[in-house]
Amino acid sequence: MNEERVLALAGVFQGAALAQQLATDGRCDEAAFESSLASVFRIDADSVASVYGGVSGVRRGLRTLVAQFEDQTRDVAVMRMAVTVLRLERSLSRNRPLLDRLREGIVSAQRQVEHFGLEHPNVAARLAELYASTLSTLKPRVMVTGTPAYLQQKGNVDKVRAALLASVRSAVLWHQLGGRQWHLLIYRKQCAMLARGLLTGSTLDDGG
Repeated sequence: MNEERVLALAGVFQGAALAQQLATDGRCDEAAFESSLASVFRIDADSVASVYGGVSGVRRGLRTLVAQFEDQTRDVAVMRMAVTVLRLERSLSRNRPLLDRLREGIVSAQRQVEHFGLEHPNVAARLAELYASTLSTLKPRVMVTGTPAYLQQKGNVDKVRAALLASVRSAVLWHQLGGRQWHLLIYRKQCAMLARGLLTGSTLDDGG
């Protein structure tokens, strides 16, 4: 494991944690959500950290990694979603036509970002539609459980799907950096240690 892989993996877990929070509470960490959404559109970033607008953009994901790999506060639903996302990314990588459609859809959504701004509900709705028409057609499907009332609100469901799309984007990056699913079993402690270090560094950089 290295810091770049940990950052990409934190992006996967951040998207999963946000989706779970939205499904359960009907709200989420908006700063983390915005960073995750922005990462979908940063295809040719200069560095892994810049995909998230800096390490601070994936702080929620780093904290989730530490909780999942080191603490006793594991969230089974988040872990299940993150592992499914990593497997889903592998399915996507083997389906070139769908991958091309996804990329074209992201380029199209970028125009909405330029017009409305990243925080506009139309952007989350477009990404959700893209997720439903591409990634939802593949196996394994990411199963989201939560509070029925929140899972029946279109705006909230749009944000759940947008967060999962961001999670898959990070899974693509994780695999490009040499990350593999079995690393989650073998390098748990090392991963948590690196995540703690990145968290400390980002807090110091922010003057916290």
